[in-house]
Amino acid sequence: NPQLSQLKDQVKVSREKDGIKIEIIDKANFSMFTSGTAEINGRSAKLVIEVAKALKNSTNKLAVRGHTDSSGFGNNPMRNNWGLSAERADATRQLMESAGISSKRFDRIEGVADSDPKVAGNPNDPRNRRISITVLDP
Repeated sequence: NPQLSQLKDQVKVSREKDGIKIEIIDKANFSMFTSGTAEINGRSAKLVIEVAKALKNSTNKLAVRGHTDSSGFGNNPMRNNWGLSAERADATRQLMESAGISSKRFDRIEGVADSDPKVAGNPNDPRNRRISITVLDP
């Protein structure tokens, strides 16, 4: 999609032991979600929809995993990165379903908080905030 060409650096594809992993990664000037919420921002939603379109004709199961940085929620004991990462993974699943991916294709939806950082040396690096969509091997 030419309208999203400026976001191409936000998408990384790699081969993992259980399938092909597609990551949509935050950076300093690009955030997928409104801070502290599972509300997907406009350009990010379009990007997730494009990924869903690319996966629509496949029959492989999918796993969606939400990641956060180490930033906390201040004085709110009812909110934490575990819940937030799970909410973001599920919001991504819902958006993919609205783009035509069958609910039966989802094998697991996971929130892993900040337990698997992309930039381990800097737990608050924006690139640690990401969504991973894995196209699972049959």
